[in-house]
Amino acid sequence: MSESPAIRHRHYEDVLALLTGTLFVALGVTMFKHTGLLTGGTAGVAFVLHYATGWNFGVVFFLINLPFYGLALRRMGKAFTVKTFAAIALLSLFTNLLPQWMHFDVLHPWLSAILGGALMGCGMLILFRHRASLGGFNVLVLYLQERYGWRAGVLQMGLDCSIVLVSFFLREWSLIVLSIVGAVVVNQTLATNHRAGRYVAM
Repeated sequence: MSESPAIRHRHYEDVLALLTGTLFVALGVTMFKHTGLLTGGTAGVAFVLHYATGWNFGVVFFLINLPFYGLALRRMGKAFTVKTFAAIALLSLFTNLLPQWMHFDVLHPWLSAILGGALMGCGMLILFRHRASLGGFNVLVLYLQERYGWRAGVLQMGLDCSIVLVSFFLREWSLIVLSIVGAVVVNQTLATNHRAGRYVAM
């Protein structure tokens, strides 16, 4: 039986996906920040700089991703690059706004790692399925999946866990362990749900 043709997303569907996906990720990031956890990718680098210097996470995250737009444009195309830029800008905005709109009276680090990680994974999955990303390593792993068929979630998991391990000098070991748990949850969500052939859309 032949495969169904790819279904192209409408523009309003892409806009809704960008808003929903970045809100999910921003909520997960807010939970991680509240409990002192870290994550991987360029967000992990932004976390490290935020904890070490007190610099604004959203601003640092936005600036760190600027060098990756060239790779995205060359390898993934103009539409992907524009949507990725929009997603990064929205995430930078939402991570600054959410703490003003909500706060946690009680949030256990274990729950933060699992639920926050799941939220970030689901948000990234939404973005991936609309041919967008959060820049940095997302661009690299999506390119490798499309070019060689390597699973994006597995690649991302290895990179993310490596970044978290490098952060041992900044946080308590218990928070590092939970950060690794969070990174595994994020990327297991992607590895399970984002495979070639399971979802075909443009």
